[in-house]
Amino acid sequence: MVDISSAPLLALLLFLLSQTQILPATSAGGNETDILSLLQLKSTLIDPLGALSSWNQTLHFCQWQGVTCNNETEQRVTQIDLKLNQLSGSISPHIGNLSFLTHLILNNNTISGEIPPEIGRLTRLQQLVLVQNSISGTIPPNLSACSNLTMLRVGNNGLSGEIPTQLCNLMNLQLLSIHFNNFTGNFPSCFGNVSSLQAISAARNQFVGGIPESLARLSNLNVISFGANRFSGQFPLQFFNSTSIQIISIIENQLSGTLPLGLGFTLPNLVHLNVAYNNFTGRIPESISNATNLQVLELGYNNFHGGVPSLAKLNRIQLLGLISNNLGSGGEGDDLFFLHTLTNSTMLQVVNVGMNNFSGVLPHSISNYSELSFVLDLSGNRLSGRIPEEVGNLVNLGQLDLSNNMLSGSIPSSIGRCVRLETINLTNNNLTGKIPSNIGNGTKLLHVWLEGNHLEGEIPPSFGKCQDLSALSLGENELSGEIPVEILNLPALGLVFNLSWNRLSGRIPDEVGNLVNLGELDLSNNMLSGSIPSNLGKCVRLETLNLMGNLLQGPVPSSLRELKGLEILDLSRNNLSGEVPDFLQEFTSLVTLNLSYNHFQGPLSTQGVFRNATKALVMGNNELCGGMPEFGLPKCSVESSRKGGLSTIVKIIISVVSCLLGLIALLSFLYFRFLRKKTKDPEAASPFTGNTLLGTTYHNLLQATDEFSSANLLGAGSYGSVYKGLIAIDDNTKMFVAVKVLNLQHARAFKSFVAECEVLKNIRHRNLVKLLTVCSGIDFQGNDFKALVYEFMVNGSLEEWLHPGLLDEHETGRREELSVLQRLNIAIDVGTALDYLHNDSGVPVVHCDLKPSNILLDVNMMGHIGDFGLAKFLPQVALSSPATSSSIGVRGTVGYSAPEYGMGSDVSTSGDVYSYGILLLEMFLGRRPTDETFRDGLNLHNFAAGREEDNSSRSSHDHSKKEKQKVLMEAMVSIIQIGVECSNEMPRERMSISDAATKLAAVRDKLVKAGM
Repeated sequence: MVDISSAPLLALLLFLLSQTQILPATSAGGNETDILSLLQLKSTLIDPLGALSSWNQTLHFCQWQGVTCNNETEQRVTQIDLKLNQLSGSISPHIGNLSFLTHLILNNNTISGEIPPEIGRLTRLQQLVLVQNSISGTIPPNLSACSNLTMLRVGNNGLSGEIPTQLCNLMNLQLLSIHFNNFTGNFPSCFGNVSSLQAISAARNQFVGGIPESLARLSNLNVISFGANRFSGQFPLQFFNSTSIQIISIIENQLSGTLPLGLGFTLPNLVHLNVAYNNFTGRIPESISNATNLQVLELGYNNFHGGVPSLAKLNRIQLLGLISNNLGSGGEGDDLFFLHTLTNSTMLQVVNVGMNNFSGVLPHSISNYSELSFVLDLSGNRLSGRIPEEVGNLVNLGQLDLSNNMLSGSIPSSIGRCVRLETINLTNNNLTGKIPSNIGNGTKLLHVWLEGNHLEGEIPPSFGKCQDLSALSLGENELSGEIPVEILNLPALGLVFNLSWNRLSGRIPDEVGNLVNLGELDLSNNMLSGSIPSNLGKCVRLETLNLMGNLLQGPVPSSLRELKGLEILDLSRNNLSGEVPDFLQEFTSLVTLNLSYNHFQGPLSTQGVFRNATKALVMGNNELCGGMPEFGLPKCSVESSRKGGLSTIVKIIISVVSCLLGLIALLSFLYFRFLRKKTKDPEAASPFTGNTLLGTTYHNLLQATDEFSSANLLGAGSYGSVYKGLIAIDDNTKMFVAVKVLNLQHARAFKSFVAECEVLKNIRHRNLVKLLTVCSGIDFQGNDFKALVYEFMVNGSLEEWLHPGLLDEHETGRREELSVLQRLNIAIDVGTALDYLHNDSGVPVVHCDLKPSNILLDVNMMGHIGDFGLAKFLPQVALSSPATSSSIGVRGTVGYSAPEYGMGSDVSTSGDVYSYGILLLEMFLGRRPTDETFRDGLNLHNFAAGREEDNSSRSSHDHSKKEKQKVLMEAMVSIIQIGVECSNEMPRERMSISDAATKLAAVRDKLVKAGM
């Protein structure tokens, strides 16, 4: 035995080993070889947390962290377990000398390089676990020599190439987990000969061709997960005859086929069936109800037709997803009997059968869904009749979506009993009557969408009880009366407040200035009078302000100069007067400015938005002059600028013309309103949905960044580098931008590029970093070049403010410590953006890599989420909890990544909530989740939970504190509690992101009120 306490001898052995070939695994040397192999492994790994600090001569190597030996006699290394240690670097080929090794477990690190082929020498190896690293290259074919291998887990890496057919010789293999890589070619059919296989997880790759029929012969196969590939052709029917199958997940391919008539009999153990986003046809077999273990039935986005059979025996069903098919009779019968058959399914969480051809009326039996805990979505069908009064019995309902149907009658007052309701969407129906006055009883309401109906009467002030309400859209109805002041005091109203196309009258209350978090305010096409409230200038986060088609008068208040984030400003068709404010030319974000058909006068600017006649609309203001030639306005003269310069006759003519224009506008309003009610086109109301992109080339970016000078380098990561640039918008205007140049040598860089483009082209929010344009071409050397151009964030990342030690010495001087209120504002910004991504961006988006370095701060210290290179769309109904049966994992950053991802769970919005909770705790406790003090089961979550309890006790009993200190202590307790609840280990126990953002806003209000 080598005495490893002898440092000179150890150094000599290392030197000799570095000068020689790797020793064969069968050569003599015993545990001396094991020691040297372990030290070589340590030398090729980068260990930021000190996980390998015990790997030295002061301890016997069998006591080194992560090392297990077989017995006291032989003392040979049998296991290496170094998961979750943030290790990087590469795996030493000397690993092949550990001839007794049975388990090599290195998952959830950032190890790169390739899989050493020398691992093929480990004939005793049983488990090879390399999940969630950055390993590239191919799978070495000689792994087939590891004849005892039962588990091969290499998912969530950057591996590529084809799967070696030699792996089919692993006759003891039980689990093959290769998901989330870049594997190509056909999936080897020879795996059908590996009779021991129990689970195949190959989702999120680029496999082509058909799914091999031979796999269906595997009598022990429980799980087949081939989602998100490019498989095509018929899905083999033989799989539906395999009695051992529990999970079939083939979502997002181009597979076709039908579900066999006897499905429920031939798959008695089926738990999870997901064939969504394919080309399946035919009918849903009536035998499906006999698959009594079924928990998830997801058939969405296919071409199934006909009726839905009875589901009466599916007592364990949790998710029923039939969205976007051709199911139903299309108006010829009552198609919703299957809903009645589900009334005994007490575990049901989601019913999503929207976007089909279901007709008939809602059955009264839905009242038996009292345990339904999350979603009831019947939108986009042909349902008629009334909403049954029994809907009020769904006391646990979280989301009700009956939009885009033909429902009539009134909204039942019983809906006030649904006290857990978070979202109600009844858009585009034929509902009449008043909005129930008790609708505000559901104090958990986050989103209310009632537009496009015939609702009348006044807006219930009870909405003011919904302190968490983020979106209220009541447009395109026949509501009357004044705007309730109670609604304008809602602290969380931040997404949209839409009362357009109604009959509202009176003034716009000054309290509108309380909506400081609001992003869209639409009061257009009503009969509102008076002046524009100056308090509107307090709503500094507004992106859309639409007041067109009212009776507003007077000048545009100067306080609106604070709304610098406006993208759409429409004040047209009112009686506004005075000069067009010069500050509008400073609004660089404006996409559309509509001032037409008012009484503005005087000279028009030629700067900013007024340089473009397609962005600024000013027609119908007969006293305007000057401006760009494209506006067709007369030249300004001395007389035209004098008050009273117009003769009485001219004034009379203008008055007559104005009256005619007003009459035309009124007739247009009525005709347009009629058409909208007729067509129910939800897109007609939003003509400004696109993003205006700057055009750019490689040459432009080369100039803008001073040839990608290191002086302009803002940061670098695995997938690319970010530079500061100064780019020309036109001949007179330049703006600073951030240019992310992709490192196309990295296997995942292109995927990152595509992911950011796909996500950011479809979403827009004030707290998301705005993608201005992309550049995809070649550089001057003929190499592929891809770059993303973002708006520049002058205050850098949150990481730099929380941990200023990362900055160069010459930069640290500009970093003052963030105040509690600044941290809280940034946390609310991030939470609001996540709420939008998860709940309001159309298809839910999961960011997957939320951490301080990906939170960027603008000149006003407003937080923006950036880096969407790992983001994922959820193409199916997104549960707040991930499916435990899924094999599709997600990469992220250790410490911030949700624990269920390490176990191969699907991405989910709750994973982002976990990251947000950790981020929140880091912001207010000052410790990273990877702090070296967190050992032996202690982590940031547990540490914070202890602090929370301690601080709570102090807050409630320490009466000697001054009032402000007491308020601050209570605020900290609340914030830490929110962080702890968001970062719970179990997804179902985490707070929703909407609740978190709302509760943090309430904490901020208390601090501001206390003068903090």
